[in-house]
Amino acid sequence: MRLGVLDVGSNTVHLLVVDAHPGARPLPAHSHKAELRLAELLDGDGAIGFEGVDRLIAVVKEALVAAEDKGVEDVLPFATSAVREASNADEVLTRVAEETGVRLQVLSGADEARLTFLAARRWFGWSAGKLLVLDIGGGSLEVAYGMDEEPVAAVSLPLGAGRLTASWLPGDPPDPADLRALRRHVRAEIGRCVGDFSRHGTPDHVVATSKTFKQLARITGAARSAEGLYVERRLARRALEEWVPKLAAMSTRERAELPGVSEGRAGQLPAGALVAEAAMDLFGVDQLEICPWALREGVILRRLDHLPT
Repeated sequence: MRLGVLDVGSNTVHLLVVDAHPGARPLPAHSHKAELRLAELLDGDGAIGFEGVDRLIAVVKEALVAAEDKGVEDVLPFATSAVREASNADEVLTRVAEETGVRLQVLSGADEARLTFLAARRWFGWSAGKLLVLDIGGGSLEVAYGMDEEPVAAVSLPLGAGRLTASWLPGDPPDPADLRALRRHVRAEIGRCVGDFSRHGTPDHVVATSKTFKQLARITGAARSAEGLYVERRLARRALEEWVPKLAAMSTRERAELPGVSEGRAGQLPAGALVAEAAMDLFGVDQLEICPWALREGVILRRLDHLPT
């Protein structure tokens, strides 16, 4: 069947269309995305403003047209931290449902971590052993660990690159004092949960998903996306540590000229790099591998698991 996953994330609204059936890997057929940056549209009360909701509704309508054009049989719509944590989440969900017919399923942070972990497990297989999975989104950082398809430890922290940039780094380039304050905040937040994971033992394989990690891997020398999904891509902590101060000293325009860095994400890269560096350091990770599959694929795989064979 042809499935569509409508992901209302903190940075983008992304429709991924795949051809899939139980027991087979989902094959991407079409991708439609629009940058919305909901994590940056929250007002002082933590609500998504009227203009932001209007833009969200317009983008969802566009995605539905794209899904129909591509012959999608079933759309799986979900929202993550930006909608989940908005003070007017119920109002936003009601308006989206009334004006588009789409009832967004709001995933909890733990659900995000578990579904992303499932995608990574299916990608790397059982031979990868105990997996530690890291995912930096626009609104949150997810960490999950386990031996099976269901992690034994999973946590979501409010350390997304978009959220932190909007709240902590107003300058372009960011002020060094703001960067130091953010670094302390990020490390304190991650440090609180490290013990919950370390008691399960050392992972056999550490992987990362998300655009932030992919961009950081690319600027430190990983292969281009054009070389295909199956090329191994790694990110070394030492290389990342060398790039963190360089990224912080650049303007958004300068970062956007780096290989693999999109213009829309360039402003968030210093915050994302601080989170990645802290996570790798505090979890004792010298090197990790980039996983092409993430939350959207996890949602698809879970849906396929529940289809009759």
